[in-house]
Amino acid sequence: MANQAGTTSAAQSRVSQVASHMQPSGRPSLLEKHPDDVVVTAALRTPITKGGKGGFKDTAGADLLHGAFVNLIQRSGIDPKLVEDIAVGCVLAPGGGATEFRAAALAAGFPDSTGVKSLNRQCSSGLMAVTDIANAIKSGMIEIGVGAGVESMSTQYGPGAVTEFSELLENHKSAAECKVPMGQLSEQMAKDKGISRKDQDAFAANSYKKAIEAQKKGLFDQEIAPLKVKWEDPKTEETKEITVSRDDGVREVTAESLGKIRAAFAKDGTIHAGNASQVSDGAAAVLLMKRSTAERLGQQIIGKFVQASIVGVPPLLMGIGPWKAIPVALEKSGISTDDVDIFEINEAFASQCLWCANELGLPHEKINPKGGAIAFGHPLGCTGARQVSTLLYELKRTNKQVGVTSMCVGTGMGMAAVWVAE
Repeated sequence: MANQAGTTSAAQSRVSQVASHMQPSGRPSLLEKHPDDVVVTAALRTPITKGGKGGFKDTAGADLLHGAFVNLIQRSGIDPKLVEDIAVGCVLAPGGGATEFRAAALAAGFPDSTGVKSLNRQCSSGLMAVTDIANAIKSGMIEIGVGAGVESMSTQYGPGAVTEFSELLENHKSAAECKVPMGQLSEQMAKDKGISRKDQDAFAANSYKKAIEAQKKGLFDQEIAPLKVKWEDPKTEETKEITVSRDDGVREVTAESLGKIRAAFAKDGTIHAGNASQVSDGAAAVLLMKRSTAERLGQQIIGKFVQASIVGVPPLLMGIGPWKAIPVALEKSGISTDDVDIFEINEAFASQCLWCANELGLPHEKINPKGGAIAFGHPLGCTGARQVSTLLYELKRTNKQVGVTSMCVGTGMGMAAVWVAE
């Protein structure tokens, strides 16, 4: 732990230096519009459902992705022939999902001239996919592309998700730490950082409260694309066709009710099923192009991509990723935390999200205003792409403009991106 403490201290010093050089005056220039801006003209997601028992428990990940693609084409009105490349983030699919995702794109109406790739950067896979497409547009490699994310944790989640390490990796301390389960890591982090169960449960209860209020008010409706799927009734074993139109993990809870749940990773632990992200299924997709292209095609612009960051942290401190990644993305964008209206920070665990927010000095009212993964789920590869629609629609609804999406990443990383709503 001594090396880790030293690494963390160095990281803290670096972030402090970065933060001290951020200039609030960057916001006006951030809001300017230029022909070569990379813009979003459509962003949507499927509902997010409970792994193993929700509306998508019997639906393959590629089929969820197909549904997102079909709805993206319909909602945007884009000619599929104009889309040159599609990147899909996914964590658990065998073979990375490359074959199935290409097939899903073809079945959804994209022509064989549209490229498809899959990628896996753990919990940031969806954001990485969107960022890869944005950067391909920036460089001139493509003109129009789709960044997406998907996960069927119902069909793929389990012990087989982590492979056995070779002797070479097992004998290297940091390498071996990469496969320590995230629940154990977060339990240890909560203990080391002094994050009480009471504070974690209060944070989680607030996430549920915000999500259920948003759901009742229809605040997710714009971003959600309902899907018809086949679903087996566990009581009758009868297969039915159902329409899934809302997140089914959202429920009424209180800090008191959460306080009664048994800790999951240690007898005297603080982390449990109620203050950690839900195991879930879902897909999301984002259509991107240059502003000049969008204007030429008559596409409605809902936001623009500004910058992104990817950073490493010690594997055993995986949860601190947003704390390190957010300042870097802000510095690249020329703004400070004060310039940001909304932060969508993935709630992998209440402990890590709460710690990152407090260390960065972020007002809690700016964080996940419609709730987060604790309340409605975290389909691993989907979340980073899902956050884009959640953020842009909420910025627009509240007449705000600048937002950040961020998450911690398994094996010890963090990612963040800056967005402007239009």
